[in-house]
Amino acid sequence: MKTHELFKQFLQEIENEVSPATYTAWFHDLELISMDDKEITIKVPLPVHKQILKTTYLDLIDNTMFSLTGINYDFKFYTEDEYNDKINIEAVKDENNDSQIISWNTNLKPNLNFDNYVVGESNRLAFISAMNVAQSPGTIRNPLFIYGKSGTGKTHLMNAIGNYIKDHSKKRVLYTTSGDFRDEYVDMSKLDKGKDAIEYANNFKNKYRNVDVLIIDDIQLLVDSPMTQQEFFHTFEALHQANKQIIISSDRSPDDLKKIEERLRSRFKWGLPVDIHPPDFELRCEIIKQKIQNTSIKDRVSKDVIEYIANGCPSDIRHIEGTINRLLVYTALYTPEYIDLDFAIEACKDSIDNNIYQENTISHIQKVVADFYKITIEDLKSKKRSNNIAWPRHIAMYLCRVETEENLVKIGFEFGGRDHSTVVASCEKIKEELQHNETLNNTIKEIKSKL
Repeated sequence: MKTHELFKQFLQEIENEVSPATYTAWFHDLELISMDDKEITIKVPLPVHKQILKTTYLDLIDNTMFSLTGINYDFKFYTEDEYNDKINIEAVKDENNDSQIISWNTNLKPNLNFDNYVVGESNRLAFISAMNVAQSPGTIRNPLFIYGKSGTGKTHLMNAIGNYIKDHSKKRVLYTTSGDFRDEYVDMSKLDKGKDAIEYANNFKNKYRNVDVLIIDDIQLLVDSPMTQQEFFHTFEALHQANKQIIISSDRSPDDLKKIEERLRSRFKWGLPVDIHPPDFELRCEIIKQKIQNTSIKDRVSKDVIEYIANGCPSDIRHIEGTINRLLVYTALYTPEYIDLDFAIEACKDSIDNNIYQENTISHIQKVVADFYKITIEDLKSKKRSNNIAWPRHIAMYLCRVETEENLVKIGFEFGGRDHSTVVASCEKIKEELQHNETLNNTIKEIKSKL
């Protein structure tokens, strides 16, 4: 019997032994990864599945498979990320000896790629720049410096570049964090002088300088490590002079990395510094749809639930992912046929502050104004100047200014990348009109009530 047919029969036997709710919650979404004479490797949707299967149902699993095969197997459970990390070791040829095969760990996460990176106005420039670098590494935009707040998708984009290059060339790619780079360098400096110290130093330099693409995350972690900054400077120089691609991320722009050496900061600006802004409301909705696409709840989530999560996670993709995971676990426990807003609020009450959900955000104001005037949010962000679009846009900008704590630059960005002076002009226009236009006063009050 083929292994996948055996695994299917195994699941059927389990289904006969447990309640429908238990089977749906803990067994329905299991996938067979591999099976040999001694071990069976299974992919699970979430870490909580590993815990429950190991602590509650392992005897059932062992006994069921033994009854089918007469073999006592060892069971290994992995989430997709864990399994990808486990297998992400490539065999590559040593450039100095074509007959020698060495192991090379890229540290990349294969599931982070361009295909599942959701693009919107807040990250479009970074995405296009990343694609250009991935298609022509070491030739343009070197280094590529990506900066933005935590949770905006920088790590995903860097892994996407690395995976594209790895899959479309024979170039050697290495992803690391500046924290790991620093720790390895500090460990090297602690060794007593001698053969071991020399060997460690040579291995360190070979690891970071004999690559075609170096991807280093969170460079801001080097701010308090002047000696590590010096070592990274020499690594940067060696790679750049050899036309090797360097990709760096930070939570702030090169100019704002005040405690990084000036010579490093100037080099960070040699290629292309590009920023990623927190995702707006529409992009957060698209990210949520993408995140649930391959889960058991993809066809059971209402539009209200997606918008509830998008509003409750206003700036951080990691917050979105954590909230979705909580909803998945809650759904696995209670197995509703349909996930409506009430269920989502109960499931996510410890993940989403419902007071935050009620607060006015730029995206929320845009939606309410657009609905009030029967236009689209895209109209508000567009370059259209017809009165039926421009007037609601003035009102929306005015409300964003008085109803939120966002600055003029942020408001302008969320309205199609407009200059802050445009926002000031719109706000002044509405404020002046409010002094003598009773109809506008009533309109503003009505929109505020809908907020």
